[in-house]
Amino acid sequence: MFIYVVKSGDSVFSIANKYRISMNSVRIINGLQTDQLVPGQDLLIPSTVYIVQPGDSLYKIAQMALVPIETIRLFNGLHTDVLMIGMSLYLPPRKKDLVETFIYLVPSTPEKNRVNVQTFASLNSYFGVFEYHILEDGNLSSLNDQNLVTLIRANGVAPIAVITNLTASGFSSELTKRILNNPILRQKVIDNIYNLVKSKKYAGVNIDFERVRESERDLYSGFLHAIRNRLRPEGFSTSAAVPAKTDDQIPWLKGYDYGGIGAAVDFVFIMAYDWHEASSPPGPVAPIIEVRKTIEYALRFMGRNKIILGVARYGYDWTMSNGKVVSARAHSISDSINIAMRYRVPIQYSIQYQQPYFSYRDETGNYHIVWFEDIKARAKKYQLVFDYQLRGVGAWQLALQFPQSDNLINEYFRKKTVI
Repeated sequence: MFIYVVKSGDSVFSIANKYRISMNSVRIINGLQTDQLVPGQDLLIPSTVYIVQPGDSLYKIAQMALVPIETIRLFNGLHTDVLMIGMSLYLPPRKKDLVETFIYLVPSTPEKNRVNVQTFASLNSYFGVFEYHILEDGNLSSLNDQNLVTLIRANGVAPIAVITNLTASGFSSELTKRILNNPILRQKVIDNIYNLVKSKKYAGVNIDFERVRESERDLYSGFLHAIRNRLRPEGFSTSAAVPAKTDDQIPWLKGYDYGGIGAAVDFVFIMAYDWHEASSPPGPVAPIIEVRKTIEYALRFMGRNKIILGVARYGYDWTMSNGKVVSARAHSISDSINIAMRYRVPIQYSIQYQQPYFSYRDETGNYHIVWFEDIKARAKKYQLVFDYQLRGVGAWQLALQFPQSDNLINEYFRKKTVI
């Protein structure tokens, strides 16, 4: 398998013909709903044989195939880097690490739940069922999830209850403060989490408290520690979703003590995305430089076996006016590419950030800027998991379509089964 970047004049037919594979194999592995392509779009090519094209070099082919040059030389018996157009090179499989994989899953209809679980079970160690939120009195919201939990277990995946501080107005710092500063409410929440996990046969809990303030920093770490102490004796896991940070100087991230949280839980899901988001100016959602810095910062405070690197299955589309953001909305990766197709604009790629982007004008003349994640960008994230030997990789969230990523993960990893 290798990654091909569409050039002007390419078609599904010409690409398939160039690499001697079927058009349908290209459609299926890339989730193509149309044969329309745009320059800059990247495609997975499902072949272990690479046909050398004009302008190719061994370095370029190695980059496309995601394997070292030395490996290609060895398996093909090459004694020189001089290539001949039309020659065939065998692309050996990568060494695959055994990792834990975690994806958030929002319950849907029974049929969609069945399709989602059965389709993605082979790729995931955990399904984080999103979500139960804490109420002001310490109780938990309700969720019709019993059949879903049973289905997840039947497919050999660990169901994880996701507990949040969401309210009608979003993630609530005030609710977190109220719960953590009141010993009675705090204990009530812990008891309710335990009862939920035990009664509904979850394998554990994932705490996703966002916008935790510095004033609750130690209380939050202690809260996580208390949850783990309650759940661990019966074999239930405790994890926490935490925002990405590269130092402890950003005021709105001081509520997250990586060391304290890492010591308190079985593993952390680092949300390594949203460096730019709907309320910010346009820019890369998950720039590789910042993702790497986040991993290196986290490793100062917790072991590599504690870290699941969270990646995004979406991008943002900012509507602009006179250089300022008017509005913004998130799109799945598939939808982002479809927008480029609809408006027939080429996709650019930032080498610095390892992120794709493009701009367009809609039917009313409004100017848009789109940044998202493509398969080249995702491969760079998976390589970080491999290089730093992290516990695993995870994603937000399953309903956001990115079919290429689901195929790529099999190139890098073997799923660890945890139940």
